[in-house]
Amino acid sequence: MTIISDSLERALSVRQVLTLERVLAGEPEVVAGASHLDRPVRWVHVAEAADVGVMLSGGEMVLTTGVLLAGDEEKQAEYVRSLHRAEAAAVVLGLGRAFPAAPDVMRRAAERCGLPMVVLHRPFPFAELTEEVQSRLVRRKFAAVSLSEAVRTELTALITEGAPLQRLLDEVARHSACPVVVTNLAHRVLGTAGERPAVDDVLRDWERIARQAGGTEGDGWIRAELGGRGERWGRIVLCGYRGDTATGRLLADRAAEALVLHRMLGGGAACSWEEQSAQSLLTDLVSGIVPARQLLPRARAAGLPVNRRTFVPLVVRDGDTPRLDRLLRLLGLPGLVAELADGATAVLLSLPRDQDADALAAHFATRLRTDSGPARTVVAAADPRVVWDDVPAGLREAQHVADAVADSVAALDLPPVVRLRDVHLRGLIRLLRDDPHVQSFAERELNGLLRATDEDLLSVLRTYLATGRNKSRTAQLHHVSRPALYRRLEAIQVRLGVDLDDFEQAASVHIALLAHDAQQQ
Repeated sequence: MTIISDSLERALSVRQVLTLERVLAGEPEVVAGASHLDRPVRWVHVAEAADVGVMLSGGEMVLTTGVLLAGDEEKQAEYVRSLHRAEAAAVVLGLGRAFPAAPDVMRRAAERCGLPMVVLHRPFPFAELTEEVQSRLVRRKFAAVSLSEAVRTELTALITEGAPLQRLLDEVARHSACPVVVTNLAHRVLGTAGERPAVDDVLRDWERIARQAGGTEGDGWIRAELGGRGERWGRIVLCGYRGDTATGRLLADRAAEALVLHRMLGGGAACSWEEQSAQSLLTDLVSGIVPARQLLPRARAAGLPVNRRTFVPLVVRDGDTPRLDRLLRLLGLPGLVAELADGATAVLLSLPRDQDADALAAHFATRLRTDSGPARTVVAAADPRVVWDDVPAGLREAQHVADAVADSVAALDLPPVVRLRDVHLRGLIRLLRDDPHVQSFAERELNGLLRATDEDLLSVLRTYLATGRNKSRTAQLHHVSRPALYRRLEAIQVRLGVDLDDFEQAASVHIALLAHDAQQQ
């Protein structure tokens, strides 16, 4: 656990102190070290002795009238050097009692040391400044402690409830009021939270921002490492945090603690977060709810090459996500893998435009089916896309093709990669299965066989039509004699009021049955 440290007290900078109303009454003027006014002020201290540095621990704003320094330039220079060695935040000299103006020796020494030196032109009670600054620091310190406990409590409660990663990140973003990004060590984005436009702005230029976030903190970019037991596996970044830096670090630390705990309690290893990120992106692409162009920054930040690429949308049946991801890496094919639903897994390949996309997709599918052993893995695909905006339609087409062959793999002689043209009528029906006219047609044509007690007859009809009305093959597959099959076919024709020997009537029933089966899946 991270312990509240003295860094929390650094809630005011020298610049902020100089803007306080009580300080402005003393007409402050910065005479040296103006480029260092953003130094944090940890405390305020009144001191006159030349060796004041031995009484300091760093971060103090030191107030003096200079009465013990007047007339001795060496003491004046040593006073400043002593403050510098003690890492004081600044020195404030009240004019009037000892010095009518800023002494050149002190000013030059402060400039050389990079120590902010401020003079007050009007008499000013130091007690008022000390009270004002230190009361503000104390209030901020306790506010930070309160915030720390609130964040810890809320995140722990979410983890206890079994909340997913996204819920935790949303809570962190609510407290920080800025985009929050979680990455692996390669800067690949695993999760984001915050206002969508602001997050998209961050992701749009993520490569540059990732380099910035990996170096020194500045302009509100605050990071905390994720890991444990001596191993780092990611980081969380607050992007453009507008509060004071110490509180931002506290928020990042608390968030990091929660994410590590989330992982330890089974919320998922870092790699599963990558899967969740890909799943969220591909699901949004398939659904079409979010325009593809708005998802482009997320795709780029997730590590998918998107500039001048050929995209190959694939949907794999009976292929688990980790195995597909490993195969992509083994073959050197850039892409994202994500589980969709009903045993389907989406794979989006991103290939250089000078490569043969169809050949590489076929190579991937052949290798996958070879590695699958006896299990028949189906790889469905849409034609390659060279425009990102066309990718969602391609993924949906591939999903339709995969659905079309889901219940008839054994009956079709499939190529390594199945496309819409390979599933013929079945593919068309799958595309139209949600059309109300198709639904009513199927119910009307099959009405005589849709009772639960007629499931056996419906199964016989399905096999009979799928085998091209081959009675011998149908009897063999259902393990019945031919006379028994004839009786069942006769019952089917009576129930439906059709003649299955008539090609047009049989075709109409077949189409209705395909539509009925498509609607059930």
